[in-house]
Amino acid sequence: MIRRTALMLLALVSACAISSAQEKPAPKKTVRLFTIGNSFSQDATFFLDDLAAADGNLLIQKGAFVGGSPLELHWTRAQLNEKDPTDKAGQYNGKGLKDLLGEDKYDFVTIQQASIKSHNIDTYQPFATNLRDYVKKHAPNAELLLHETWAYRVDDPRFNVAKPKEGEPKTQKDMYEMLAKSYRTVAGELGVRLIPVGDAFWAADNDAQWGYKPDTKFDPKTAKSPELPDQKHSLHVGRKWSKDAKGETTLGMDGHHSSTAGRYLGACVWYEMLFKTSCVGNKFIAGLDADYARFLQETAHAAAK
Repeated sequence: MIRRTALMLLALVSACAISSAQEKPAPKKTVRLFTIGNSFSQDATFFLDDLAAADGNLLIQKGAFVGGSPLELHWTRAQLNEKDPTDKAGQYNGKGLKDLLGEDKYDFVTIQQASIKSHNIDTYQPFATNLRDYVKKHAPNAELLLHETWAYRVDDPRFNVAKPKEGEPKTQKDMYEMLAKSYRTVAGELGVRLIPVGDAFWAADNDAQWGYKPDTKFDPKTAKSPELPDQKHSLHVGRKWSKDAKGETTLGMDGHHSSTAGRYLGACVWYEMLFKTSCVGNKFIAGLDADYARFLQETAHAAAK
């Protein structure tokens, strides 16, 4: 009797295992990604696994992230870790970049410049080349890609300075043109492909129908919570109310980081570059309006060609 019961339980477990396997088919394609960057790379890949899953693919992603970090910081950490692996100044959550790169057989490794410095070609080298060689040494099977970040929102405070410093972009257009030229120059020097998220942002932001247009009727100086401007189709976070250190509600402005739409657009570009699959028609749309999501897909597809 006991043996019969055991056999029945074994049969039941086997049936459940078979059923589970049938419910979760093997992914059509698996991509292993390691990202060296900051919040911009985290923004741009936020929905990447969702896009992959919607197409029956699988993304496995790890990274080395430091908020606001430029290429120089990541190279400095790598050097510190080489000199003394126990030095916390050269670690990411207790591990050095060399160890992190060796944890998996990555298909792709990405690097990027900090957005605030992206316009200035003089800030990229020799750090980009040094990181390329370091990745090649410790992740020899991975393809290195350069992630092109995006320009800030057209009404970002950076573009509202009475006397901009020499060499600083005066407008969103200036910032985009300068960063696009810098990224392409460095990509050529490194001999790597570019992930053109900045191009996609510029195209979407300046589309006659779908582009973001500042709300000229909104006055941030007189606004009271929870009043906000019309920020329809903003690819950036923009105006938002939050509590400061004193617990007081204040109106802030984030013209740098991505909104849901911006994250979605960035992920679509990455998806095309990594999986070599069109994002147009992908069923995952991150809760966005279907027509707007389709526009972002098509914009990403055009940029990634």
